[in-house]
Amino acid sequence: MFSGIVEEAARVVAVQQEKGNIHLRVQCSFVDELRIDQSISHNGVCLTVVRKEGDTYTVTAIRETLERSNLGLLKVGDRVNLERSMLMNGRLDGHIVQGHVDQTAVCTGVREADGSWYYTFEYVLDAGMASQGYVTVEKGSVCVNGVSLTVCHSQDNSFEVAIIPYTHDYTNFGQIVCGTVVNIEFDIIGKYLSKMMRFR
Repeated sequence: MFSGIVEEAARVVAVQQEKGNIHLRVQCSFVDELRIDQSISHNGVCLTVVRKEGDTYTVTAIRETLERSNLGLLKVGDRVNLERSMLMNGRLDGHIVQGHVDQTAVCTGVREADGSWYYTFEYVLDAGMASQGYVTVEKGSVCVNGVSLTVCHSQDNSFEVAIIPYTHDYTNFGQIVCGTVVNIEFDIIGKYLSKMMRFR
């Protein structure tokens, strides 16, 4: 379980293909605090630490994850948003994020607004999934590349988010341009409510 508050935008230092899986080696500042089997969110995808070497650690993404997320597009040198699992004795600064990416979206617009930025993302709309809560709502929560954000201008298959300078500079949002593929996780509360409404 995560909150969507990114701790660090770390560097990918190695990508190794093994059959249908890939192993990602990531360099970050808190490797000494990690343990094998620990869960970490990578661009919003929950992955397990399988190895540690110096100031790097390795995680494995299986085919199901690669088909549903942007992790298969990562290259050496790319920045990936990291968050360790949420502590239950602290404040929930973002929203409830599972680390189970629902699908990818494509950035279709970036505009600066006097010190902040607005990003527009478009995704493939599946009517069946939408009826189960896989949608955005105005002023609701959405997780983009592991970042908890508030939705504005929610449409059937697109939405916009406003990014403050800190988020722009300290996550990989600063690298997102038109055409960039991102991971999105829709709000779990909306999914549960949609499911319950179907059984009323």
